[in-house]
Amino acid sequence: MNNLHGKTALITGGSKGIGYGIAESMLKEGMNVAITSRQQQSADAAVRQLSDIGPGKLIAIAADVRDFDAQKNAVAKTLESFGSIDVLIANAGLGHFAPITTLTPEQWHETIDTNLTGVFYSLKAAVDALSKSKGYFISIASLAGTNFFAAGAAYNASKFGLVGFTQAVMLDLREAGIKCSTIMPGSVATHFNNHEPNPSDAWKIQPEDIGQMVVDLLKMNPRTLPSKIEVRPSQPGK
Repeated sequence: MNNLHGKTALITGGSKGIGYGIAESMLKEGMNVAITSRQQQSADAAVRQLSDIGPGKLIAIAADVRDFDAQKNAVAKTLESFGSIDVLIANAGLGHFAPITTLTPEQWHETIDTNLTGVFYSLKAAVDALSKSKGYFISIASLAGTNFFAAGAAYNASKFGLVGFTQAVMLDLREAGIKCSTIMPGSVATHFNNHEPNPSDAWKIQPEDIGQMVVDLLKMNPRTLPSKIEVRPSQPGK
């Protein structure tokens, strides 16, 4: 996929943070991008902000990854607008952090249903389109997918599961010509868990850094597959 111009990507949770940074990098390469968010107004706002970034076209879709029908609808709308899906970025995610003594069943299910089941739904809905395009599936996991921590039972479970899921489907789908990778960032300057990015986050990975990494993956020689990538800030937090 050396020439990305005119290729199409579907990005879940693309209205801000890492998903937004990936969309920005793709648009600069001339790609078309479909951005999903749970709220139509959030997706619309991102499209307005990104509209002058590059020659690629944009659409905004309201779709909750916890709803399989919504994911099928997002795929259908992307195909209707652009004719193909060459890249699926499973980025939508959230985190509830509490020890098992206070972690609620509702927090557990929201975390697992969004971070793990939601990725299954997104890929399941798009796999036929990716088969036709010989496309690329990239999940955004976390270093929490290999490093456990206190009060992380739900989040760790979702991200450990996501890393395993992506590596397993990589083996399932490479025979069909679909490449699969998971990116596992450490601290990223995003709105995750209601954080508001600010100048003190300058030491962290920036969303555009992940965006550049995704573009580099897409441009890599097709015989080579970095299937699991850990990325962390080069310097510790200040």
